[in-house]
Amino acid sequence: MDKKYLKVEGHSHLVRDVQSNAIINMNKDGYQSYKSLKTAKEREKGRIDNIENDLNSLKSDLDEIKTLLRQIANGSWQNFFNRF
Repeated sequence: MDKKYLKVEGHSHLVRDVQSNAIINMNKDGYQSYKSLKTAKEREKGRIDNIENDLNSLKSDLDEIKTLLRQIANGSWQNFFNRF
């Protein structure tokens, strides 16, 4: 261990930088695991956002279909066909 670091009592992976007094985590495997987990969570959030956007689009389409069906059921189907 470098002279500029002191071991933190009770924590084998933590050291204190003597110059800045900062606590530093020396566990590189743990840090890599954290980064991998964070990346996976961000990817999952993007997937969920896409699903939500698709669902909102489907809801909008369904509302439009319902409106058109109501127009047909109320006898205004002629106006419906005139739109095209």
